[in-house]
Order: sequence, then structure tokens, then C-alpha cells
Amino acid sequence: MISFLKQVFTWWHKQTVGTFVHTLFTGKFVGSDQFGNKYYSNAKKGKRWVIYKNNIESSKIPAEWHSWIHFLTINRPSDNPKKFAWQKKHEENLTGTKKAYKPEGSLIHNVKKNVKKYETWKF
Repeated sequence: MISFLKQVFTWWHKQTVGTFVHTLFTGKFVGSDQFGNKYYSNAKKGKRWVIYKNNIESSKIPAEWHSWIHFLTINRPSDNPKKFAWQKKHEENLTGTKKAYKPEGSLIHNVKKNVKKYETWKF
């Protein structure tokens, strides 16, 4: 019941009722990605959209689907895209989480770096 009420009254919890109705009547299912996000299109109006599996976070869209949803490619991504050995698996933006990138020397880095104060030039 709570999930239904969240879907009716909030836009940040999956999809709204308006998006659900729009998807039901005009959307054509195109595919889904490894995270469970579902992608739809409407060729007549030239629109493409995504229904997220859990929380709405645009950085959860993999690069292949990002290029499709922004009309950079015409064809949908293949189910088995060719990956190179140097390519990493897609991760969402981790800023604000425990897994966030904390470079050495930053204020939130676990190990404090011994930084000397600067010295003025002497003439």
C-alpha cells in the first residue's frame, strides 16, 4: 500500500501515475539493461524514456543506453555488447556514499597527508 501511495504522489519513487498511463498507451518496450531499468520509445512523437528499477538516478544508465536515449544512435544497444579488456563495469555515481572516490590529499581522505605550508619567495 505504501509503495502504491509513493508511486501516486511522488515522482522520485519509480514512476508517477501519468508516466505509467503514458507508457501503457503510447510506449513501445525497447529493452532493459543489466540493472533492470526498462527503456521505452514512441516513434510517432520521437520520444524515448526509461523506467528505473529502484531509485531514480540518471547515472544508473549504462553508456550504451545513454547514447540511445539521447538520440546519439538510432539502433538499440545489443544484448551482448563487445567489451574490451580495459573497460570496467558501469557504476552509478557514488558521491555521498562510503564508496565515493577520495583522492590522496583531499580533506575527506582516510589517511592525512603531511602537507607543509608554503614558503614565500625570497629576493
